[in-house]
Amino acid sequence: MSIKILPKDEIVQAASSFHHPILLFSNPKNLYQRRAERLRSLAQNHPMADYLNFAANIVDCQLALLNEQPVTQKIEISTETSVPLDITKWQRDPQWRDLLRALLNKMKNNGNESVQATIENLEKASDSELEQLADKLLAQQFSEVSSDKALFIWAALSLYWIQLAQQLPQNSKMESGEHLHLCPVCSAPPTASVVHFGSEQGLRYVHCSLCESEWNVVRSKCTNCNHTGKLDYWSIDSESAPVKAESCGDCHSYLKMMYQEKDPYVEAIADDLASIYLDIEMEEKGLARSGLNPFMFPNEEG
Repeated sequence: MSIKILPKDEIVQAASSFHHPILLFSNPKNLYQRRAERLRSLAQNHPMADYLNFAANIVDCQLALLNEQPVTQKIEISTETSVPLDITKWQRDPQWRDLLRALLNKMKNNGNESVQATIENLEKASDSELEQLADKLLAQQFSEVSSDKALFIWAALSLYWIQLAQQLPQNSKMESGEHLHLCPVCSAPPTASVVHFGSEQGLRYVHCSLCESEWNVVRSKCTNCNHTGKLDYWSIDSESAPVKAESCGDCHSYLKMMYQEKDPYVEAIADDLASIYLDIEMEEKGLARSGLNPFMFPNEEG
């Protein structure tokens, strides 16, 4: 899947139409504020309260750095660009490492001894070591990066990528409905999908784990393999639960879906993290997670 940068005449035509947007770009400030609030709300009386609050603190730092150290790298826009910020091809600016080190500094004394040890180890790492770790994470070689380090590195990479995505024309659109399992903006895996209400009533958008863009995928199709025949929906609490897992009997994978009509405050990454017990249930059924949560990396053996 790729996206198309619309020429001026097509932008005017698209603006006058009533078709729903196929691709949505996040508002970083609003996204980080909502996510931090949601994480803290979900933490109340939750068995993982400490970790959800810890994740909220990282999001607070991302928001602060968005204002304090905005990304200055400019990207060249081409109407022929396919997957413009592709993680397998994009030449990262060293500024992402500055964001990482600033994030680590803000998170000092904000966590247990294990967290502080991880921060110290990353602060001592050379530029080349950090770049190698980033390369492995973006290549989804998660077994080669300890999950405690991956958490901070991905947070900095995401803060970098979300700001690059803001430079893309808001009228960009997907060129095809193929390969929907990866983000059309940066090729990163999704975290979950959200069924919107409001102007996009009932439409399902898949949320990117890196650049935080969202792309529309019809609800009758597996987000991983595009098949339609063997989809099932699972929840722990009840049929009316705002978070469910959509599983596919063809590729034996699953990805969670959040329903805004059942809870208007659902947030893809926060609610995905807080519903970890649903992940446990799905894994016990022999299903593999097709997405990635930036606060819940696969362990070193996985």
